[in-house]
Amino acid sequence: MTPAERLDCIRRYAEGPALISTAMAATPAEALQWRPGPGKWSVHEVIVHCADSEVNSHGRIRYVLGERHPTIVGYDEARWAQTMDYHSHPLDLAMATVVAVRANTVPLLHRLTEAQWARTGTHTEAGAYGAEIWLRAYAEHLEIHDRQIRRNIAAWKLSSSAS
Repeated sequence: MTPAERLDCIRRYAEGPALISTAMAATPAEALQWRPGPGKWSVHEVIVHCADSEVNSHGRIRYVLGERHPTIVGYDEARWAQTMDYHSHPLDLAMATVVAVRANTVPLLHRLTEAQWARTGTHTEAGAYGAEIWLRAYAEHLEIHDRQIRRNIAAWKLSSSAS
């Protein structure tokens, strides 16, 4: 990854919370816990997932940078959503977590040296896992969920008009 590509990914990473915050604000209250189908997440569940994912990402980049041979542990996102009853978790706290974690990580990313960008560890599911792999994944993560939320809203509107 070139320094310019990294800067673009850091910009996208920093802008992610605004994307999902705007999408969440555009979701009618009646649609927040509506699921578009079996096994699909509601907007509420997507936002809480984003909070849990951000907390994990916060630790992951720090382990990659700070430990000698870090092991990055994968997790079952769907199981977390079900086991932790995401619909019962306060949305405002989940959104605040996303904002705070990203705001706390952006300055770190801007300070990384070439040697730090080259650091790697091992992900329990994906194998080799480094700082640049982390950045690519998390630069896109909230963009993916922004699109998911917008698809949910559109599907809810269609299902509501059909009723």
